[in-house]
Amino acid sequence: MARMEFLVIVLLAWLGMAMANFNQEFDITWGDGRGKILNNGQLLTLTLDRTSGSGFQSKHEYLYGKIDMQLKLVPGNSAGTVTAYYLSSQGPTHDEIDFEFLGNVTGEPYTLHTNVFTQGQGNREMQFRLWYDPTKDFHTYSILWNPKHIIFMVDDMPIRDFKNLEGKGIAFPKNQPMKLYSSLWNADDWATQGGRVKTAPFSASYRGFRADACVVAAGGRTRCGAAVGTDAAPGSGGAAAAGGWYNQELDLTRQQRMRWVQSKYMIYNYCTDPKRFPQGIPAECSM
Repeated sequence: MARMEFLVIVLLAWLGMAMANFNQEFDITWGDGRGKILNNGQLLTLTLDRTSGSGFQSKHEYLYGKIDMQLKLVPGNSAGTVTAYYLSSQGPTHDEIDFEFLGNVTGEPYTLHTNVFTQGQGNREMQFRLWYDPTKDFHTYSILWNPKHIIFMVDDMPIRDFKNLEGKGIAFPKNQPMKLYSSLWNADDWATQGGRVKTAPFSASYRGFRADACVVAAGGRTRCGAAVGTDAAPGSGGAAAAGGWYNQELDLTRQQRMRWVQSKYMIYNYCTDPKRFPQGIPAECSM
């Protein structure tokens, strides 16, 4: 029994090290106290009330990485609320990789909205219905961003793969470091659905953040790997230190899983909406 207790203590200590501390990794950036870091840095909550929402951002900038976060979303009549969780650079030609969770009335499913911006240009939306209730428990939402792919994952299930097609003249995020942001806000009037939905306050919870990534340090140098701490010259990416994610692609099995999710749960795909693109659908859609 003593040995078992020792193993449990070791396991808990390892889990504590594996999950980053929100106090060390993030700043609450707006909301006038509605964003809170709790449980010795292991839990973060954002709240939306009739006055304001709230948000946070990472202290570090990343240039490629695998970013994991566990979220538990706003329960109940959440119509009109948006929980945004995304990577973004700054400026008019910014790059961005988006998860957005669009709330709904009780009993209706959440909509998971994804988008990719390159050089300030978005319009690459794909939307999904979630196959579980994201308000009942925490689920892991991951962004894998490497020189060849941007892969969106839910509980390690790939749902979308935006490939690097620069060779075909399509821009891909690769030069602009991005911070991680999240916010909880209301997308329309507080009294949503013509005044029929009035529930306050709303809260979303975050835990289990992990960034196995290339962090941009002083002078533009990148430091890759969760615990390696190796400096690399600007633009080199530090592939040797970055770990398996840096060259990761979807194998055949995971490609099949992604296609299954898309066939069963995807409700919008910009590539199949020619009305939005009178000059023709984006080039990557035919590749």
